Amino acid sequence: MHKKFVIIGAGPTGLGAAHRLKEKGITDFVVLERNNHVAGLAASFQRQGYTVDIGGHVLFSHYPYFDEVIEKALGGQYLQHQREAWVWMLNRFIPYPFQNNIKDLPPDVMWECVEGLLDADPTAATDNFDEWIEAVFGAGIAKYFMRPYNFKVWAQPLKNMAKSWISERVSVIDTRRVLRNIILDQRDSSWGPNNMFKFPLFGGTGGIFEAISKGGSDFIRLNVTVTYINTTTKTLTLSSGETLNYDHLINTSPLDLLVQNSDLDGVVKDATNDLVHSGGYSVSLGFDRPLEADKRTKCWNYFPEPHSPFYRVTYLSNYSPNMVPDINKQFLLMCETSYSEHKQHRASTIIDETIQGLVDSQFIRPEDADLIEFKDIIDIPYSYPVPSIHRDKALETLMPRLQSLNIFSRGRFGQWRYEAGNMDHSFMQGVEVVDYLLDEKPEETRFKN
Repeated sequence: MHKKFVIIGAGPTGLGAAHRLKEKGITDFVVLERNNHVAGLAASFQRQGYTVDIGGHVLFSHYPYFDEVIEKALGGQYLQHQREAWVWMLNRFIPYPFQNNIKDLPPDVMWECVEGLLDADPTAATDNFDEWIEAVFGAGIAKYFMRPYNFKVWAQPLKNMAKSWISERVSVIDTRRVLRNIILDQRDSSWGPNNMFKFPLFGGTGGIFEAISKGGSDFIRLNVTVTYINTTTKTLTLSSGETLNYDHLINTSPLDLLVQNSDLDGVVKDATNDLVHSGGYSVSLGFDRPLEADKRTKCWNYFPEPHSPFYRVTYLSNYSPNMVPDINKQFLLMCETSYSEHKQHRASTIIDETIQGLVDSQFIRPEDADLIEFKDIIDIPYSYPVPSIHRDKALETLMPRLQSLNIFSRGRFGQWRYEAGNMDHSFMQGVEVVDYLLDEKPEETRFKN
């Protein structure tokens, strides 16, 4: 077989590329997806009357094109929420971002954070994310939130992470603003691009991409894996035993796996050793009781303390009542735990650890553990592409080499850039690479290497 365009992966990036090709009238392409479903890390599943997502996704956008595609896909069947995110620590809710709301801490902890902030030096030279945290936020905020929370998220030593990725991802600090919030006793929770977001009324996050994929379903092949790439002959070997030739290969699968399963030389393959990632468990728990009224507007909660394995818990049933069998009788929590060689957890025990962590951190009552009627776990081997110290140098070797061979690697793990890995970023990278290949239009969303 031969196709002009072959797309590896039917996640947001691959579907963005397929959508744009079809929109441009191109039919000489195929999307190869290893799973039996589309949407990649944005997929959702219906189980026992509950709908579960793979991790915490909310729909917000930097791009009018993406907004139009989503509006058409959902047909107005979505809800809009004002983000209500919290940090759960010291047995209390602290509004997010934590650093802007230290007024709600116990007085001794609040003073420790203020004192550290007054001693901080944001202009100090720093070599990594760990040093940057202390320089910008001071010792107190670093101790109570930034260091423990970020280790729980990334499952990597923070000194092994770069600081160049931060941008929209970490709220920096305005000392004057923090002190004003303390003195005037006012909440400050408006920071961030996702302070307003949409969520599908039906089908969870995956419902968005299932709807998008329907328009190009004839071009999508499920349950097929690319086992080897011969970059010289532009030939893919598939798990089905078939071979497939291509003119242009758009890859959205993990960049390290793409290179390792190819004939590329040692220098390029060696560069993948500097691509670090973490895995994750997404544990969903359905409770056989209605949620307390004062929690029905809450979206998600961050957990920096060691009482629990998870770093974030989402009130998934607050996003849409259709995520549970009966919103008047049940609620659904989704708890996310990262893992790596530096932070080890096992799939066989993580559900019990999660439940115990919810009880130990006093986030749920001990008796609530007996009211859990639905338990689900999703193992995500590739959860976060880590912005490690050596990542950018590795990408400077990998990306130009691949592009010289007509391989265009895009998306969250295809480009290995967490900072450009939201759903809107990922979808638009697929759209823009098609525009580049067809019309030589510059790609605005991806980072240039």
